[in-house]
Amino acid sequence: MNQQLINELAQLTSEARNPDTWDIDLLTSEEILRKINHADSEVPTAVEKEIPHISRAVDAIVRAFEAGARLIYMGAGTSGRLGILDAVECPPTYGVGEEMVVALIAGGEQAVYRAQEGAEDSLELGVEDLKKISLSEKDVVVGIAASGRTPYVIGGLRYARKLGCTTVALSCNKFAAIAQEADIAILPEVGPEILTGSTRMKAGTAQKLVLNMLTTASMIRLGKSFYNLMVDVKATNAKLVSRTRSIVMEATGAPLEEADRVLQICEHNAKLAIMMILSGLPRGAADSALQDANGFLRIALQSTQASAKPRELSRGKARQFLEEAVT
Repeated sequence: MNQQLINELAQLTSEARNPDTWDIDLLTSEEILRKINHADSEVPTAVEKEIPHISRAVDAIVRAFEAGARLIYMGAGTSGRLGILDAVECPPTYGVGEEMVVALIAGGEQAVYRAQEGAEDSLELGVEDLKKISLSEKDVVVGIAASGRTPYVIGGLRYARKLGCTTVALSCNKFAAIAQEADIAILPEVGPEILTGSTRMKAGTAQKLVLNMLTTASMIRLGKSFYNLMVDVKATNAKLVSRTRSIVMEATGAPLEEADRVLQICEHNAKLAIMMILSGLPRGAADSALQDANGFLRIALQSTQASAKPRELSRGKARQFLEEAVT
């Protein structure tokens, strides 16, 4: 490690020593866990301060999605893995294609399971990975780096910005280098880790919270929910089949038999089943109404003069099936 890098790291709060844990090597298991828990409790407050910047990023992501473009995460190590974790959950949760939210990690797929030494230190590799996925100026690129100085991310953000993309930097240091390479900087400063430099801890938690917010808020803005129900969830396994059933029952007040009957007609499309039950329309007409409303269930129901208010949101049977779906 050269002296310049040592000096750079010394200026980062994420690399500083935490005075609250200097004695951590002398503590009992419970005492260590209480230290960790106390440190973790600081993370949501740091994220809350960044909500105005997160909101700007969400607005940009929604515009990209509406234009048929993509959200692209890129990072190295833990940051890259967190991007992958968020991206892969979008298709089953919101019924979108796998190409809508893409995650890149320095070193490629093998880096998900094992550190690829040196991959994150290449400015060119970030550019190459974006070229491989045919980056478009309409895409939004989010560079993730706890330290804020990862060359792989810097190279990618520079290329994306030059191409005309909206760029977002996510780091846990106020003076992150990647912030200078992005249109929007999200910088939840969580302070020193309980173990010096172990940024998979508080910094990783902060990054995950922000990534969850970016995709969840964006998908809600696209009409992927009805009230707070995940009406576009894909029923790809037994648990999710049960969950779609409970969602339809919760949203419509329909008994189990009716929910199952309509879901069979809709091939387990919960949103379409809810539309049919609440509007009384056949499948084709209900589907057309949803398309005309750009997938917003409330708007589609209002356009057909049906009630957009669920008959009953707390039926015992629906709650029972919801509990079964998550266990």
